[in-house]
Formats: sequence, structure tokens, C-alpha cells
Amino acid sequence: MTKPTYNIGITGLNAIDSPGPGVAVIRGLRDSEEFDVRIIGLSYEALEPGLYMHELVDKTYQIPYPSAGADSLMSRLQYIHSRENLHMIIPNFDAELFSFIKLEMKLREMGIRMFLPTLEQFEERLKVNLNKFGEKYGIKVPKSKAIYSTGEIFNISSEFDYPVVVKGKYYDASTAFNLDQVKTYFNKISAKWGLPIIIQQFVHGTEYNVTGLGDGEGNTIAAVPMRKQYITDKGKAWGGISIDDQRMLQLTKSFIEQTKWKGPFELELLKDQHSDLYLLEINPRMPAWIYLSVGVGQNIPETIVKLAMGQKVAPFTEYKVGKMFIRYAWDMIVDLDEFQQISTYGEL
Repeated sequence: MTKPTYNIGITGLNAIDSPGPGVAVIRGLRDSEEFDVRIIGLSYEALEPGLYMHELVDKTYQIPYPSAGADSLMSRLQYIHSRENLHMIIPNFDAELFSFIKLEMKLREMGIRMFLPTLEQFEERLKVNLNKFGEKYGIKVPKSKAIYSTGEIFNISSEFDYPVVVKGKYYDASTAFNLDQVKTYFNKISAKWGLPIIIQQFVHGTEYNVTGLGDGEGNTIAAVPMRKQYITDKGKAWGGISIDDQRMLQLTKSFIEQTKWKGPFELELLKDQHSDLYLLEINPRMPAWIYLSVGVGQNIPETIVKLAMGQKVAPFTEYKVGKMFIRYAWDMIVDLDEFQQISTYGEL
């Protein structure tokens, strides 16, 4: 029986010190024994390393930044689709998901499938809404507050104990130990990601992550918990190990069952000195370490494609414990004309 070949657009190709998930997602797709893939890279920057990994990415097109809006994105995707006959797109950045979710039905009419959370699910788990989310679903969440101006910073000392975590609405987080540091991080993060900025109570403990997949009907298709072994100065896991933690798996299952979450996700968790679990963030896409799920026996990227194509998928019931991922960097040698081609023509 001949395997089908899917043309799949992938974002998140910035395999840098704060990597996007794209390259790891592609590796998972290429590991599939049930289908072949032609990978169409969708990039924002000409220096995203994934563009030049020709063994992984077959063709690349630049797409407009999320700030350009859904209409600009749609226009560009129509052009790419006319050239590549896309079967599916897997977006991998929080900031772009709003536009892709908004365009989901239009893209489906064109024959392009996705497997994403609903707009309601996406907005309910936003950092500014996380306290309400925790109250609604019975999940412990550190106290947090969204602020929109530097004038609100002066109230923090009366509302929070130091240290506090200063977070961007999409990315970046820094721990502040006094008011001056809050001001510094507020200005730095808001200049990059805009407002609001979220102030979250710092909780002492050990960081964990769970990546998983919900089918949109309340069923857990996949779930893999991981303990961070090495964390960079940007808070990114540079090494981690799969663990057996039934409480984390139960929390994950409860989250999916109650919200009827559709698509991939990452739960950022913290276990304090009393072994209480706190939910720090919900990322509505696959994490950069998603290839660990492949390595332990739950190929989440492959399963997303199968679900998007309407196939029945049996939930994973086990995974290998004690498997580690260790990230590394290496230098690629790239011809200047390739960089110029993507910079000038938006294609490579």
C-alpha cells in the first residue's frame, strides 16, 4: 500500500537559543512510518536557521508578521497554496495563532487543514485570564495581575511580596526583586511584545512541563511530563528528562476533559516545597522540546496530522520514563545567495 504524501506548512523555524518548535515538529513528521511529507517552511525572518536545513525543509516562503493582521496572512497563504497545494498548516507561535484560528474555516474551504484550539479556548488560557481559569477549573495558579502603564507599578509593593515574575503577554519572563527591577523589565518586555505586562507572584519550587494533545471532545490523546534538567538564562529548557508523575498526568487529563481542549499544548508547572502543583502558563501549541515525545513513544506531530485528516486515533497509554533530551547548537555553512534570495524574493 502506497503511503500518502502531505504538503505541510510549518512555522517556528528559529532554532536559536530561544528556539521555536518548528524544527522539532518537522523531525517528528519525517519519522512517521504512515505518511511522507513535503515540508513548506513559513518564516518571518531571513536568518531563521530552519530555512537552510534543506534535509528537513523542502521549500520556504516568508509570511507577514502577526501584527500585519489576518487579511495580509490570508493573501500570502493563497499565493503559497497556489504554488504548493498545501494539505495542512501547523503554526507553532503563540503570537500568530489568533490569525490562524480566525482563518481556519477559510483555509479549510481551500483544502488546507489545521488542528487548533477554538478562539474561546485560546483566549481563556491567556496569561491575563489565568487566575480566572484556575478558579473555574480547580487548578492552583500563582496570584497575578495585568498592568498597562508604568504608573501601576507603584502599587505592586502593596499587593505582592518580592520577588515577583514580570511576564510578557506572549513570551519572556524575568524575576524582579525590587521596584526598580520591575520598571526595567516592564520597559524591556513591553517594548518587544506590547501591553499588558503580567505581574505574577514568585513561587519557590521545581519546574516541570507537560506536553500533550486533546481531541476536542475531552479525550487525552497524548501526554508526556518532563522535568527540566538544564535551564538557560532565558528560562528555556536546554535539557530535560521524561518522568512518571501521576498527579501531573491527572491534572493534564482533567484540564483536557473540562475544557475539551483541541490540539497540542504545553502546561508549565511548578511543584513547591509542600509538593503542591501550580500552573504557571498554558502554551497553546507544541513546545520546542516536542521531539522528546517522539523519543518516548508518543509522536504528537504525526498524530496531529492524522487527526486533522479525519483519521480515528487511539489514545497513547504509555511512554518511556527516564529518556532525556539534550539540546545543542552547531554552525551551518550557508551560501550568501540563499540569504539574498529569501531576503529579496521571500522564497527559498
